[in-house]
Amino acid sequence: MAERIQKVMARSGYGSRRQVETWIKEGRVMINADVAKLGDQISEGDRVKLDNKPLSPKRLWQEPAKQVILYNKPVGEVCTRNDPEGRRTIFQSLPIPEQGRWVSVGRLDLNTSGLIILTTDGELANRLMHPSNEMDREYAVRVLGEVTSEMMQTLRDGVMLEDGEAHFADIQESGGEGANHWYHVVIQEGRNREVRRLWESQGVQVSRLMRVRYGPVIIPNSLRMGHWMKLEGSDLDYLYEEAGLKPASKPTQGRRAPKQAKARGNDKKVTNQRTERSAEKESNKTQRKPRLRGR
Repeated sequence: MAERIQKVMARSGYGSRRQVETWIKEGRVMINADVAKLGDQISEGDRVKLDNKPLSPKRLWQEPAKQVILYNKPVGEVCTRNDPEGRRTIFQSLPIPEQGRWVSVGRLDLNTSGLIILTTDGELANRLMHPSNEMDREYAVRVLGEVTSEMMQTLRDGVMLEDGEAHFADIQESGGEGANHWYHVVIQEGRNREVRRLWESQGVQVSRLMRVRYGPVIIPNSLRMGHWMKLEGSDLDYLYEEAGLKPASKPTQGRRAPKQAKARGNDKKVTNQRTERSAEKESNKTQRKPRLRGR
């Protein structure tokens, strides 16, 4: 059965659907002897090249291992695979995947820490990042400066930034002393430095920023900075379900899980990520509502 080339390459872990589509637009992908175009379909007999290098037919067409890990990114690491300035990248801290390569679900800038989801399943990455799915991204933000209730309402209603209007889907104060106060905010898109720019539009500064949730996944308390852990079992199935995909795991009774290569982190299992989202799940099927943890 023929399938669109961007879907096949994403599913095989070569990149997210969006990345593959960019490569096709740039003329970097070939099907047999022809430069690929968006929407082209391929079948098992076709030869595919990326940057003039043949792609493995076995990898393209076999059922990929659906691996997902969570990484707690420290400040000072970048999310690119190779940094021309020689800075440490998040990929230097990650294990070697059983198959394919890690695709990052969204990025965090150099000075932002916290949760990054990585997967070898390009289709999952695409679903989690696509704007139409409106996945919540929740951040803990330490703000320097006076924040009034009027400013908070303005940030909920929306302000005009240089790349268009933006707003917080939800915002809540969470403590602090003196000039620094902590807030939890939710956005539903991934524009560059959006959280910082929204606060700066109100004349205050962000002195610390950490992502604590992406969609249904809350960063586990046990996941230390600079470490990773696998997402498995019912937690993995729940993530796929929230992304509108079939569950990833299969019954493994009587079988040992494959060994996971280790890097600087660990391979502890993630505790159940469902928390309070379960109670809202049915209503969210018809209307997704931005929500802060604990609300």
